[in-house]
Parts: sequence; structure tokens; C-alpha cells
Amino acid sequence: MTHQLFLGDAAAVAAAAAGGVLVLDGDEGRHAATVVRVRPGERYLVADGAGRSVLCEAEEVDRTRVSGRVVEVTDEPCPQPRLVLVQALAKGDRDEQAIEAATELGVDEVVPWQAERSVVVWRGERAAKSLAKWTSVVTRATKQSRRARLPLTSAVVDLPALVARVQASALTVVLHEEATSPLAGLDLPADGEVLVVVGPEGGISPRELEALTAAGGRAVRLGTTILRSSSAGPAALAVINAATRWR
Repeated sequence: MTHQLFLGDAAAVAAAAAGGVLVLDGDEGRHAATVVRVRPGERYLVADGAGRSVLCEAEEVDRTRVSGRVVEVTDEPCPQPRLVLVQALAKGDRDEQAIEAATELGVDEVVPWQAERSVVVWRGERAAKSLAKWTSVVTRATKQSRRARLPLTSAVVDLPALVARVQASALTVVLHEEATSPLAGLDLPADGEVLVVVGPEGGISPRELEALTAAGGRAVRLGTTILRSSSAGPAALAVINAATRWR
């Protein structure tokens, strides 16, 4: 069984060296001590969210912090290509289900998209609260999947902002049920940024599809079945990972 992972202070993790002591405090320290109940002698991981993870062995534990001896320090290279899930806002927490699974599958960034057919609308205070909830979902999934890199949760985008991202990407795939080209048949770049665009329950509108493909996006299908907004993105990421990272 893999060791429990916590997200620690970036500066402290950066300074960690084998044989030294790393203190996990704050919310994560309290969680480790009182919820996970780390005990002296147990080993656990502390990551900085940017690719460095530190294997520690607990020495002292109180209610708000865990002090551990550093056993090993590992620096993970940035995976390539960089994977970005552009997830249309969806009702019933389906968008949150999508970004949770995407984080477990190694996505590097999640971008909420206010699509034309999105029933859910982020405005004002609701937008700030919803974005904070997305960030929390991604953070929990990062720790659950033992990732040393915390995906970026970006601000919500509209169609013009999304078009700009498409134009700057190495490849953008737009999942669409009427597309004839299979995602599995595309030549994928070895590096750069790959965007996966997923629409809401009502689908991507003709105007949006036209704008995204005019900007360089490729309309693709996953298979013969119609996937929900919550499962389409993770399925596409799995296909891309199998052809690029999982080798």
C-alpha cells in the first residue's frame, strides 16, 4: 500500500534533505494528526504540489502538527504533453465528478467553461464560491491519488477566452457526438499543451463548434456510445495518456 500524501509548505519541502526534519503543520498537520492519526514510526509523504515529494518517518505528533525525519526526497519531471481539461459547467455536480477523475488521471490544469448550453451559471459571489469548490475537489483528488503535482484550477472562461487558448495550444480536441474522426486515431504531440474540450449536457452548440474548429480545434469522437459530461473528459484523458505518458 502506498504512503498517505499531504501537501506541505513549499519552502519547507524545497529545503528538505535526507536525514533532516520536516514539520507538517497548519490544516494539513492537523488533518494528519487528528483525522489520519499518523503515529510515531509511521511513514508518509509530503509534497509541495510542484513535483517534489518527501518521504518522512513520524517522530513527534501532537494535535496540530507532525514532525518527521526525512527518509528520501524525490523530484518528478514535468510530464509531457501538458494536459488541460476544459470542462463546461454542468448541473448535478457532474463537472466536479469530471475534474476529480481527471486529477486522478494526471491532468495538469482544469478550466471551467461557461458554455452556451450550460444550465449552471457562475456569476459574482457564486463564481468565487464555485471556483473555490473546484479547487478543493482537485486538492483532495491530488492527495488521494498520491500526486506530487497539484493541477492548476483556472478562472472560468467564455467562448472568446477559450478560442484564445485553442489558438495557443499544440493540439485541441473537441469531443462531439457527431464527429467522424476517432480520438484514438489522432497523431498526438509529444510535448506542448493538449486541450480536451467537453461540453455540457446539452452539447456544444453549432456556433461554439464552428469557433473552436476555426481556431484549430479538432472535433473527435470517443466511441459509439454517448458519454455524460462527467465521464467524457476522463475517458479522453485516458486515451491520450495511453498514447503518450503511459508507456
